[in-house]
Amino acid sequence: MSAPQDRTRSRDVAVVGGDVRTLDPRWRGGSVRGTVLVRDGRIVAVGPDVPVPAGVPVVDATGRWVLPGFVDPHTHLGVHAEGEGWHGADVNEKGEPRGARLRTWDGVDPADRGFADALGAGVTTVAVLPGSAGVVGGQTSALKTWGPTVDAMLLRAPLGVKSALGENPKKNSSGGKGPGTRMGVAAALRDAFAAAQRFTLERDRAQADGGEPGPVTGTDRDAEVLARVLAGELLWHQHAHRADDIATAVRLADEFGYRLVLNHVTEGHLVLDLLRERGLPAVVGPLLTSRSKPELRNRSLAVPGLLAGAGLQVALTTDHPVVPIQYLPVSAAFAVKEGMDPDEALRALTLNPARILGLDDRVGSLAPGLDGDVVVWSGDPLDVMSRALHVVLGGRSVYRWDGRGEVLGHDGTWNPL
Repeated sequence: MSAPQDRTRSRDVAVVGGDVRTLDPRWRGGSVRGTVLVRDGRIVAVGPDVPVPAGVPVVDATGRWVLPGFVDPHTHLGVHAEGEGWHGADVNEKGEPRGARLRTWDGVDPADRGFADALGAGVTTVAVLPGSAGVVGGQTSALKTWGPTVDAMLLRAPLGVKSALGENPKKNSSGGKGPGTRMGVAAALRDAFAAAQRFTLERDRAQADGGEPGPVTGTDRDAEVLARVLAGELLWHQHAHRADDIATAVRLADEFGYRLVLNHVTEGHLVLDLLRERGLPAVVGPLLTSRSKPELRNRSLAVPGLLAGAGLQVALTTDHPVVPIQYLPVSAAFAVKEGMDPDEALRALTLNPARILGLDDRVGSLAPGLDGDVVVWSGDPLDVMSRALHVVLGGRSVYRWDGRGEVLGHDGTWNPL
């Protein structure tokens, strides 16, 4: 264990000599041998002839692959902590079948070991979603995977609202408080959005009349959050595996006009024309699971490639801890094995999830102005024998491999993973 470091030091670093895959929107595959320069936590230059100012720490990436940090757009990191049992199970508020006012970042434990595992796999940004026991699970957040408190880790919150269709809300009907059929789940969503529309109308009318707002209830807070979804301010993360549930998700989005992001999309290949017609993004996964319930009967590692081949914007997810987050690049490798284009698989780990979540102004590629989240790989991340050797997050070195993985502690010391 090395000596403590100054945590207040400037977040400057130069990653030099590596084969850089920028993954920026103009990226067409291949690499450029060069430098990624980060000053005060942001990328300022990328290219073959970038001068390194005196005093800037250097990471030698000669002969290595250099990529942006990976983005997992659907996890339960921190709210479903591994190895904690009921003590770490903060992912589903089963007493609230329509809990839009619930916020994931109020339940995140930064000490969840999954965050260190994420760094070891080159994952530097995650979306944290509530579970799928309720029809409306709560608000989602985007976090960096290193930090002493959730407030220090937050990239954006709220990011959107999580909703579930299919088996999960049916079998977890909140002690009889929630619906127990697919038509009941759809009706509950319509009721919730109708309440949001009514809330907005009454609020605007009261403001126009100069009146005082009435007492605020939990139902009002739910409606206020859903009103932001209807206004296009927040994403609608829709859990849907089965083809008919995917079609219901599209039907509801058409009816209410919100920004739909489909999650799981296990049978997306069975409604490919519908998805292509709408141009909907797809967060696909987890891939490395068994067919553990009926709606996974058509689970296939070929789905990401089929959707991407049809022109859809595809991102991959582990749904951590359903599949441990360190297997995100392995999931991409298996998708390539089953037909996905390798370059598209790298986009599915970086630029695509950042775009789908509206975070591409901060993460997902190596371009000036974006966060200095840079990962040095021993080789192609889609080769399961490759490993992340050095992870820079916001210009700060937070993970390194030298025969074993070490994560920078919040006291400034390096600790074994």
